[in-house]
Amino acid sequence: MHSATIKIINVQQARLNNIYKNTKLKLLKTNVAIWFNKICMDRQLKPKYISLKINGQKQQDKRTTTHAIRFCINQEIKFLYKKKQHLNQQLYQMQLECAIQHTTVCGSIYKITYSQSTYLPALETTQT
Repeated sequence: MHSATIKIINVQQARLNNIYKNTKLKLLKTNVAIWFNKICMDRQLKPKYISLKINGQKQQDKRTTTHAIRFCINQEIKFLYKKKQHLNQQLYQMQLECAIQHTTVCGSIYKITYSQSTYLPALETTQT
């Protein structure tokens, strides 16, 4: 048989844990999107999600296109930073809720072990 540790948790703790993991994953994806947009800004690249149609091939038209692309990327970065802030707040709330759940479980475990530890010295004195 394989020895495996089994963590016994209730449904509420599992739910909070899954929500926390999913929110953390969203936060990581948002960080990657911010990084991608900043790289596009630095290297003056146009991401595929931006579609602009400007008629003409003059220098003015090209300048207008580059400014419009830069503006779209800046707006996207601003949006992603707001999303990141919101996700960080959600993660903080989830950590607080998990801590509350954990302390209630630990508190009940502490009560059980404390009540058992009061009986142990009595058993040791009777055995000696």
